[in-house]
Amino acid sequence: MRMRMLCRRIHQFSTVSFHTTRRRLLSSKPPVPDRIVSIEENQEDLLHKIPLEDIRNFCFIAHVDHGKSSLSSRILEITGNMGRENQITALQTARRGDEDNDDDSNNNTDDNNNGQSQQASSHISDQKEQISLLDTLSVEQERGITVKASTASLLYPHPSAVGEEGVLLLNMIDTPGHVDFGREVARSLSFVQGAILLLDATQGIQAQTWTVHEKAKSMENPPELILAMTKIDLEAARPIDVALTVSEWLNHDDPDTIIPTSARSRIGIAELLDAVCSRVPPPKPLADDDGSITRAQVVDSWYDERGVNCIVQILSGKLEEGDRLSIVAADSTDKQQKQSYSVQEVGLVLPKSMRTSILGRGQMGYVRFGLKDPRQADPGTILIDSQNEGKDVIIPNRQSMDAAKSVLYASVHPEEEDGFEDLCEAVDRLALNDKGLEVSRAADMGSSSSESGGPFLGPGLRVGFQGLLHVEVFRQRLSDEFGIDAVVTPPKVPYHLTFLPSKSNNIQEPYTEVIEDLAEWPVYGTKFKVEEPMVGVRIMAPVEYTGAVMELITKKRGLNLESTPLDEDTWIFESQMPWAEVVVNFHDMLKNVTAGYGSLDTFEGDPPLMEAKLSKVDIQLNGESVGPLSFVCHTPNAQGEARIVCKKLQEVLPRQQFVVVIQAKADGKIIASERIRAYRKDVLTKSGKMVGGGDISRKKKLLEKQKKGKQRAQKSGKVTLSQAAFNSVITR
Repeated sequence: MRMRMLCRRIHQFSTVSFHTTRRRLLSSKPPVPDRIVSIEENQEDLLHKIPLEDIRNFCFIAHVDHGKSSLSSRILEITGNMGRENQITALQTARRGDEDNDDDSNNNTDDNNNGQSQQASSHISDQKEQISLLDTLSVEQERGITVKASTASLLYPHPSAVGEEGVLLLNMIDTPGHVDFGREVARSLSFVQGAILLLDATQGIQAQTWTVHEKAKSMENPPELILAMTKIDLEAARPIDVALTVSEWLNHDDPDTIIPTSARSRIGIAELLDAVCSRVPPPKPLADDDGSITRAQVVDSWYDERGVNCIVQILSGKLEEGDRLSIVAADSTDKQQKQSYSVQEVGLVLPKSMRTSILGRGQMGYVRFGLKDPRQADPGTILIDSQNEGKDVIIPNRQSMDAAKSVLYASVHPEEEDGFEDLCEAVDRLALNDKGLEVSRAADMGSSSSESGGPFLGPGLRVGFQGLLHVEVFRQRLSDEFGIDAVVTPPKVPYHLTFLPSKSNNIQEPYTEVIEDLAEWPVYGTKFKVEEPMVGVRIMAPVEYTGAVMELITKKRGLNLESTPLDEDTWIFESQMPWAEVVVNFHDMLKNVTAGYGSLDTFEGDPPLMEAKLSKVDIQLNGESVGPLSFVCHTPNAQGEARIVCKKLQEVLPRQQFVVVIQAKADGKIIASERIRAYRKDVLTKSGKMVGGGDISRKKKLLEKQKKGKQRAQKSGKVTLSQAAFNSVITR
C-alpha cells in the first residue's frame, strides 16, 4: 500500500526538478548577514548583551557517514569560528547562491542547474580543506567517523533576534551516527531544543536514520526537528526520490521543506542556519530565576593533565572565575553535598577553548573547578553556587540520562605484566568521557573468572560495551590517549540459565541465574536450560541483494522475518535475532553480501529472551583451558565454528620450541584439533659433520633425548596470546 502511494507521488512530482524545488524553498530569500560577526573577535562586546531569548541550542543527528561533521564545520566557517578569511569566503558563496537563484528563476532545465552547482564549486579553494573540525580524537580522524559528541558556540546575526544587537548565540552539538554510540545522541538531545536530521541524497533513509528520528520524537519534550539533505551535488544524488520517500515513511508533510545542502560546495549553509534561527525555540527560564542564583548543568566531561573538566549549560545567573560551586545530585532536590569548589577557569568552546572568565545565562562552555572524583561529573549533574546551598530553590530533573545498559562484556588486560594499575587508572579516566562503558575490577589472579586471565593474561578488568565498534574504539583510545596497549578478550553477551532439579544435585526448585562470565557456565552433565538475549534488527539494502540478505538472516537464526519495499530501489528487512549472532561478525557479513550498500540498526527484541540449545566451547592449549578464548554457540554449529577458531589460532599463535596442541571441547568431548609444529634443531649434525657416522643407535639416542626435552618444554612452556588470537574468536 505504501509503495503504491509512493509511486503515485513520484509520478505526480516527476516533472519537478530538485533545483526547482530548491528555488521555491528559497523564494523567501533567507537573509545572508551583511555584518561580519565572530565569537572570537566580538565576544567581549556582544556575549554579555545577548538575552536568553536570543539563544538557540541544536544538534545534528543522522546515520553514520551522512555528513554531520562536514556540515557542522561549514557552519563554523560561515559564523567566523574558523577565521575571518574563511568566513568572508563562505558569506560570499552564500550571497552568490542567492544571485544565481534569481538569475535562473525562469530556467528549469537540468543542464543549467548542474551549471549552477559547478559555479558554486568553482569558488572552493583548490587546496584540500579540513571540514571535520569537530572530530578532534585521533580515532575519529583515522576512521573518519564521529564517536564522541562535540560542542561549539557561535554568533550569527539574524532578524529573529530580539536583543538590541540583533545577534543570536548558537550552541551546536555534533553527534555520532553509529548505533554503538547512541548514548551520545540521547545525551545531546537532552540539552537542546532543536535537532537537524540529515539525509544522504545518494542513500536516502538508512537504518540509523530511522532510529534517531524515533528517539527524538519519543522524548518527553521532543526538539524541533529540521530535515536537511546532504551531498546533493554528487552525480549519484537522487534528491526527488529521497525527499518523497522521507515524506512518506517519516510522516513529513511537505517534501519541499527539506533543505538541500552540500558541505563540499557550500550549498544551503545559510538556509540551514536560517531554519535553526527561525524555528528552534530558545531555552525556557527557570520559574524562580531572578538572576541571583547560579545554577548550571553538566553536559559533558573529560580528563586531562589538569584534572576533570566539564562542559556546562548555565540555567540561571552567571558563573565567574573565583565563584564557589557545590554539587547537587541531578535526580534529587535535597541531596546537596557539603563540599564546595573554587572555579579556576571558565570559557567557551569554539571548538577550541577560549577563556572568557564568565558564562552568562543560557551559555554553554567549559569550567575547571578542581574536581578530583570523575564520578561526580556525570552528565545531568547540577552545580549551584555555595551561597545558596541548602536553600529552597528549583533543581531541574535530568532527562533521558539513565545509566547505559551494556549489551556485551569483555575482559581487558595489559600487555605488560606490571601494567595493571596503569590500565585501571587509564580506563577510569576514559570512562569519564565515555559514559557507555561499564567498568568493574576483576578478582585477583587466584580467581577462576575469565577476567583474572589465569597464567596466560594475568589480572584484568571486566568492561561492558555497547557493541563491537565500541570495543575497537575503546582499545584504540587507550593506545592513542594513554599509550597503553591492552588485550581485549572476545565480548560475551549475558545468558539466563535456569537450573533444574535432578538426581545428581540437591536442587528442590528451579532457579535462574544471569551468566555474564563464561567461567560460571555449569559443567557438562548439569541439568539446565538456556535463554539467550534477542534483539530486533532493521536492515536496509538495495533490492538486487534481497535474496542474499534473507539468506544471511536465516543463517544467523533470524526469526519473524519481514520485508517491505521502502522505494523502488531499497527494501527494509526486520527480524528477531540472537544478540550473540549479531555481535560476532554479522555487520561485516552484511557488507560483504550487499557490496557495502546494506545498513544495519538494532532495537529492543520482542521477546527479549528466547530459549535455545546452546553449548559452551572451551579452547585448550596443550591440555590447559584458556578461559578468555571460550565462546557459546548454537549446538548444531559448535563443531564447525570450533574448527574455524582452531584453524585461525594455528595461523596467528607464534611458533614455539615445543609443539602447541590446540583443541576445542564441548559437551564433554573434543570436537576440533590443530597442531603448531615446534622449532627443531638438527641434533644429528655438528660442525657440518654427521654425528655418530653410520651408528644408528647413537642417532636414535640423540633424537630421543631431544624428544624428551620438547615434552618437558611443552608442559612448562608458556604460549603468548596476542590480540589477533582473540580476534579469531570474534570473527569466526
